[in-house]
Amino acid sequence: MIDDYKGLAVFVAVVEAGSFSAAGRRLRLSTSVVSHHVSRLEDKLGVALFFRSTRSLSLTPEGQGMLPAARAMVASGEEALDALAGAGEQPVGTLRVTMPAFGDRSPTHNAVWAFAAAHPQVSISVHSTDERVDLVRDGFDIGIRLGRLQDSALKSRKVGEFRRALVAAPSYLASRPPIQSVEDLQDCLQVAFAMLPRSMTLLRAGEEVEIVQTNFRLEVNSVISAKAAIVAGLGVLNLPLSEVQEELKTGTLVEVLPDWTPPVMGIFALWPETGTQKRLTRRFIDHLAAAGRATSSVPQSV
Repeated sequence: MIDDYKGLAVFVAVVEAGSFSAAGRRLRLSTSVVSHHVSRLEDKLGVALFFRSTRSLSLTPEGQGMLPAARAMVASGEEALDALAGAGEQPVGTLRVTMPAFGDRSPTHNAVWAFAAAHPQVSISVHSTDERVDLVRDGFDIGIRLGRLQDSALKSRKVGEFRRALVAAPSYLASRPPIQSVEDLQDCLQVAFAMLPRSMTLLRAGEEVEIVQTNFRLEVNSVISAKAAIVAGLGVLNLPLSEVQEELKTGTLVEVLPDWTPPVMGIFALWPETGTQKRLTRRFIDHLAAAGRATSSVPQSV
């Protein structure tokens, strides 16, 4: 009977992840083991649960009919484990987290390390990338995202904020006429960040302007690369303040039009809407939110 329950749980994971390989990543099983569990369940039931091809995977009518009950079984099992974990003082379990690659000393990263240190019975796998990933397909429990959220089927909670600064290298500023107004930014070289829109909003004492950026010679896909390009004198860019504080202190970078500042952006925790939210996930998000509130009460300076 235990094998039957395991097979049903794997079946649900394949449906939600969209493929055998993605379900394997989510469950930390090899693709062959996932396939074995599904095939064994199909043999026991005497029906095919999936239409399989080299390019797609879809449910058969029998699979569609069994899915609601299988999901209910998995949800009940998760609730039972949550209740058991909640009975003890120390949380137990695993978390797979995806978060930005930059800012390994940022308050959000530090909050993750603090949670790991405080809860030795929790295993945390952190995947760092500045590119967007599919939480369900790639088997993540939680994603940390910065900035404005796009509409999606994911649940979300704001867990903090981060500030940005418009910066450039002294070598670049010395190579061009002085930047004295926001209109001058239109002629500045820009570094394109692949995941962000080609525009920039700046605020000053109730004023707001939006600069449409057109003067690009370089595009990157990570904040680390963007900062390196700006330090090399390749233009002007607004970057997270936590990433450039040291460079601003040493003069490697300087603020451009310091009276104008980019808007403060949100830090969000996202998690899949399908299934129940584990007690451990909730505890982790609560920890990030508490750390974010503590950080926002401390002034940031350079």
